[in-house]
This record gives sequence, structure tokens and C-alpha cells, in this order.
Amino acid sequence: MSHVAVLKGGRSLERGVSLRSGARVEDALERLGHRVTGIDVGHDLVGRLRDEAPDAAFVALHGRDGEDGTVQELLEILGIPYTGSGVGACMRCADKVLAKHAFRAAGLPTPDFFAFSEAAFKELGAADALGAIEERLGFPIVVKPADQGSALGIKFAAATADVPAALVAAFSYSSRVLLERHVHGRDLAVSVLDGEALPVVEACRAERTSTTSRPATRSAARRSSARRSSTATSAPEHRRSRSPPTRRWAARASRRGPDARRRHRRARAPRGQRHPRSDRDEPAAPGRRRRGIGFDALVERILAGAVAGA
Repeated sequence: MSHVAVLKGGRSLERGVSLRSGARVEDALERLGHRVTGIDVGHDLVGRLRDEAPDAAFVALHGRDGEDGTVQELLEILGIPYTGSGVGACMRCADKVLAKHAFRAAGLPTPDFFAFSEAAFKELGAADALGAIEERLGFPIVVKPADQGSALGIKFAAATADVPAALVAAFSYSSRVLLERHVHGRDLAVSVLDGEALPVVEACRAERTSTTSRPATRSAARRSSARRSSTATSAPEHRRSRSPPTRRWAARASRRGPDARRRHRRARAPRGQRHPRSDRDEPAAPGRRRRGIGFDALVERILAGAVAGA
């Protein structure tokens, strides 16, 4: 067992996401038997780290200070091993402009782009070059802050008239902006841990379902009609005439086998008590390939890598 400090929260615009990430990491570390101290990063961070004297720090911070090398440099000064990339890599990756220049230098394809500081627009007349930029990139153009995450401040300019407002929005998040050629496609991410590529993750738009939509099938229509007619029945009669929905679904899942019962438990468990597949380290069924590793195992590997590299 080791003492792990989970750094979360902070003062960035992604504080809420970081708090949720940190809470999940804390739960996983406790299940793995570690002593865990959660630290909401603030002005007292160095003092708290000295008082707690953890064996390692798990960085669950998002955005500025947590992903740009700031916290990493403090941890190195204090001699505390930490998870994630080192100071130099964090600094280069947190700045989109530096990262894209690094991609080009390494021969990796990246959409065409131009970047300017706010001072260039105010003092050097960079606004007069927007016409040439638009001709080079073509529309639509993606305008984004140079050093923010979670799509903060990103705008799509479909025409020349949209560019000024997009620039104002981007400059409200950073003193430097990036104008980039729009590429239509899928948003995929692949993490690499100790030289091993983890499963591909795709960011998808959440689908919204309307509560007023019409039943798609006749059976759905009959069930809907039955639910409406049951409202005229008293509660005791309703309970006697129909078994609870959870029990009916459990019986159906039982007939379909263990995989269906597991899906049923995930779908019907109350909020906050769900059992996502990523948190379970179950062996794959015969003939089926496992999709990635469990979240607890991933956390343990990340922590082990930080301690081993110290």
C-alpha cells in the first residue's frame, strides 16, 4: 500500500470536470488498497504536499496549471513522483501552436493553420491579413484559443462575416488564437501507456430522445396504450395485475443468459450505483475479445509507471 495524493479541481475553467475525474480516481485507488488524500489544488498546494508527504501524486487536473507543466514542475521541485507526461511535454502539448509546429517538424499531417497574438491585431495590423488567411484556408475556418481544452472558445466561421465574432470569442479565453482549416471527420483519441497503445476512443455527439415521440412499432403502441389505461386503475389493483417492470426485465434477462443479466444491472441500477464495464475486470467470454482494460487496472498501471520512473 502507498500513500497517493490525488490533485483535482484547481482554478481553471475545467474545474468541474477535474473534480469528477479526481473523485473517480480516488475511488479506484481506495479499492486497490492505497491510502488516498484528495487535494483541491489552490494557493496552499505546496504546504499541503509537504504536510501530507505522499509517496506519489496522481494528477487529475484539467486545463491550465494542471496540463501545461505548472503543477508538474512544482512536484519535481518537491521530489514527488507524479503521473502523466513531464514538464516539457506538457508545455508543448498544452500550446496548440507549438504542438502543431512540432507535428509538422516530425512529418505528421495536421490541418493548415495560422496563429496570431492579441498584440499582433492591436499593434501590428494583423487584421488586414485576414483576407489572405481566408483565401489560404478556405471556409469554414475553425477559430480557437491557443491554450485551452474541452473545446472552450472554439467557433466555426462559415463566411467572412463570422470571423470577427469568432476572434472575439477566442480572445476571451487566451491572448493568442489559432485559425485552422476545417476538416470534417470523426474525433478519435488513442492514449499510449508505457509504449502500449490503448483502445481507440471516439467522441460522439449525445443523442437526444424526445419524450413526445410516437411509438415506433405496434407493440410499443400497445404498451403505451396499456400504460395510459392503467392510470385509471387504483394502485393496489395495478400492483396485483402487473408485476413490477424491474422484475419482468430481470426474468427476461435471466432467460437470455449472464451477459444479458449484467447489461440489465447496469441499465436498471440507480444513478450513482452503476457498474460500468470499464470498472469491472471480468475475463472475456470464450470466443470474444476483451475491449480494453478495466478502469481500476488502468489507474494502477499509471501509478506504477509514475513510481517506477521516479
